[in-house]
Amino acid sequence: MPNDLKAAIAKAVALLTQAQVSSPQVDAELLLAHVVGVERTQLTTIADLTDDQAIDFENLIARRANRVPLQHLTGVAYFRHLELAVGPGVFVPRPETELLVDAAINHLKNLDSPRIAVDLCSGSGAIALSLALEVPGTTVHAVEISDDAFNWLTHNVVDHAEKLEAVDSHVVLHHGNAGDRTLLSELSGQVDAVVSNPPYIPSEMIPRDPEARDHDPAIALFSGVDGLDVAREVVLVAADLLKIGGFVGMEHADVQGESMPALFNEMPDIWSKVKDNLDYNKLPRFTTAIRATNAGVGR
Repeated sequence: MPNDLKAAIAKAVALLTQAQVSSPQVDAELLLAHVVGVERTQLTTIADLTDDQAIDFENLIARRANRVPLQHLTGVAYFRHLELAVGPGVFVPRPETELLVDAAINHLKNLDSPRIAVDLCSGSGAIALSLALEVPGTTVHAVEISDDAFNWLTHNVVDHAEKLEAVDSHVVLHHGNAGDRTLLSELSGQVDAVVSNPPYIPSEMIPRDPEARDHDPAIALFSGVDGLDVAREVVLVAADLLKIGGFVGMEHADVQGESMPALFNEMPDIWSKVKDNLDYNKLPRFTTAIRATNAGVGR
């Protein structure tokens, strides 16, 4: 018995709307496209679903209604020009981070090749791969401590190997602690840009969205009482690695628009042009600064 596609979508949208999913129509269409094996824009060419497709679609919609992240159901997250493999154990990249990447790319593009960048707390590799692929002739060192996330990172870098080779860029993987000032010590004073989307949620603050609260790994979310424990370490690592005039950019929570820049402003001999930047929703989202002098940072 044929299963009408439009009716299936309408039913799915109603269920997702009831579950307070923020984009019910888009999510329903993306999940159906995933089941059928076509692009979302090609759904209009299909009238009916097979029985197996209808069952698979209903099961995926039920899981999405339970607020399992869309990207965990499809196995794919889209970020800028990338299609990344994601799943349990790795933070799903968010659109807001694209603006941080924009700022780093704008800095790197003004420099001569070869360029060196570092992505601390790399997760799926969204930042590292974006920098490497969008700025030809760039080597990006990607650091990730979580075993699960490092596996996803490795998977995505391998998936993009041919594209990296085509633009003469490289992503070098480091399975370690982003706050370890010895991990990349051989790059001290040689790096053009350090970018980081670290864990930044205060330990007592529960994320609003069930997708993040129940499915993103805690190691990628929480960072001490004020959410800045990892950020404090990243500021020091960036100071060690960057050459004079080097760029640093770090994402933060919307309530940290003053406290994150303060970490840089506490080191006026090291950082200049400290600036906080807004996201798509005009909320404070990431801090940028420039390595000002050759002064060392005490250990």
